[in-house]
Amino acid sequence: MANLTETIIKRIRAKGRGLVYTPKDFLDLGSRSAVDQALSRLVQRGLIRRLTRGIYDYPKISTKLGPLSPSPQALARTLADRTNSQLQITGAHAANALGLTTQVPAHVVYLTSGKSMRFRLGNQTIELRHAAPRSMAGAGTPIGTIIQALKYLGSDNIDVRTIDKLKRTLSANDKRALKKDMDSVPDWLRPYIAEIATLN
Repeated sequence: MANLTETIIKRIRAKGRGLVYTPKDFLDLGSRSAVDQALSRLVQRGLIRRLTRGIYDYPKISTKLGPLSPSPQALARTLADRTNSQLQITGAHAANALGLTTQVPAHVVYLTSGKSMRFRLGNQTIELRHAAPRSMAGAGTPIGTIIQALKYLGSDNIDVRTIDKLKRTLSANDKRALKKDMDSVPDWLRPYIAEIATLN
């Protein structure tokens, strides 16, 4: 058990602070029960933190604030991975991430192919909202982010500068993949997607 505990903490330290883990991440090292016990020992030693049952993090440390909360994205990804679900950024977050709007969403919401769930992180609530497969096109990729951002903006707020900016965001391979996802977007969005996906 001691060897397993030390092996796990070495792996965690090697990846750096700020990441979120579940026992699933260490099952190549031992049985589920052994991994659970090793993680509990690391929590007791103050080396990692238990966020909730079955979810741990190796927090970044602020000299003024102490241990910091993990990023909402890291936690959402871990929650989705726990159920082998896809994760898709929502429109408001996508538009902000791409620099298309300065509005910062008040609530952290992700779409998921799995079940809906909520998680309280400090004074912030992270929500995973079940969505139909049609809404998961390009999930977890730059393509998915662009599709969600355009849906959020709507046709009245998409102009030439928006299209040009998004064209510069994608690689040639991304643009080819975007064309393949054309059938997954609403009809009104397809001309914009076609323009963004041009290779010139």
